[in-house]
Amino acid sequence: MVRVGITMGDPAGVGPELIVRALHSDGGEGVTVYGDPFVLRAAALRLGLPKPEACAAAVVEITRLAGERPGVPSNAGAAAQVAYLEAAIAAIARRELDALCTAPIHKAQARRAGFAFPGHTEFLAERIGGGRDVAMMLTGPHLRVVPVTTHIGLSQVAKVLSPDRIARVCSLTIAGLHHDFGIERPRLAVAGLNPHAGEQGQFGDEETRLIAPAIAAVRKNPLLQRIAFEIAGPQVPDVVFRTAAAPPIGDGRYDAVVAMYHDQALIPLKLIDFDQAVNVTLGLPLPRTSPDHGVAYDLAGTGRARDTSFRAALALARRLTEMRRR
Repeated sequence: MVRVGITMGDPAGVGPELIVRALHSDGGEGVTVYGDPFVLRAAALRLGLPKPEACAAAVVEITRLAGERPGVPSNAGAAAQVAYLEAAIAAIARRELDALCTAPIHKAQARRAGFAFPGHTEFLAERIGGGRDVAMMLTGPHLRVVPVTTHIGLSQVAKVLSPDRIARVCSLTIAGLHHDFGIERPRLAVAGLNPHAGEQGQFGDEETRLIAPAIAAVRKNPLLQRIAFEIAGPQVPDVVFRTAAAPPIGDGRYDAVVAMYHDQALIPLKLIDFDQAVNVTLGLPLPRTSPDHGVAYDLAGTGRARDTSFRAALALARRLTEMRRR
């Protein structure tokens, strides 16, 4: 049995109803929810799910919020979403969990409660990764993407890119494709930063100055020598995602694309695989997954939030754990 911890995320967001739907549809075997049983029970009642008490039974009670309304963020909810994460981290330290699946937090709200990280990825890298290198992969039925830079302004991207940073993300991606996804010979494409991948320096030199040396370093990485991988790039950014996407959308030539910045990676992924995309943190000592969307305050409490991405995240957390065990 795989022991998966679920953090409830922002109690005013769609997280509670996604969780109770997943527990109702897929069963709660091995699942522990770190959250608020009263909020989850209320979500189950709103959705008309049978036996709402059963949804609350899987919860480790971290908060007991009164008067929390879906779609209306509060100071109590801001602190609660951080408390759920801290409780799950403590359970991981006690070796009570094999994998972690996180419901969406609201980053600005979390910061008001003292959360000093841009998002889940950076928080988990420090708290359970021991400061090791991590990368954010978004994976769907047709496409996998990994951005080198994540939650920074677009004007800062070229300033923080370096051959070492690009090489580390590429190496993490190759290792993750092989060890976590079970791909015998990973095929990785690396997107350029500039239009036409720089057009031989006409539109920028980052491709020759930063990306090409990074690819060369990955090919010599001694930690990857036992993996028969392929790496190609710098690839023209407006073509590489179609080349990589699985048929019938694309050619299926690559198993993943490393992109230089957040939206370069996520726009094609969300266009193609939005409803089933999952966020995976590469490089952690245990699998961590999350749905590829935010708190969606506008949908919270309406019953219209689609649960496909969250259910896919929960299922993938289990599969990645089983793959690591094998």
